[in-house]
Amino acid sequence: MMVRLAEEQDFPGFLGLAAEVEHWFGPMVEDTGFHDAVHEHIRRATALVAVPSEPDPLGGLLGGLLFGAQAPVHHVHWLVVSRQARTSGVGRELMEDAMRRWVRGPAGIEVVTFGADHPGAWASGARAFYERLGFVPAEAVAPGPEGGSRQLFRRAVD
Repeated sequence: MMVRLAEEQDFPGFLGLAAEVEHWFGPMVEDTGFHDAVHEHIRRATALVAVPSEPDPLGGLLGGLLFGAQAPVHHVHWLVVSRQARTSGVGRELMEDAMRRWVRGPAGIEVVTFGADHPGAWASGARAFYERLGFVPAEAVAPGPEGGSRQLFRRAVD
């Protein structure tokens, strides 16, 4: 696996990843706001993709990350790992690459993920994933577009 900056030709791969998680996050594939966000992150060079080390004839992404690289508080805007690559370290590699590229301490990183009572909280492994990376649960935030609870997680970087 290799992590690199996303390019415009990766856009369909972002839509493929989005399609896999719409049941947790609400509609994205047809959402022009999501399309605009992906294109904007690609233009700003704040989007990362994880791709197979060997060429994949299907061209699918293993994972994608949209990152807010404005110090002193950075934001993980969107992080999705493909169904077949979950639990293989793709998410961790995307986050480590983002931190190497854009985070200089002292700083903070914030991400909004599922609230503890959301069905996706445990099925997706998102809360446990962020906790393993040193994020700490903080306050509840507005519900997601599908109506499910959300919670802010924070991590300090020295």
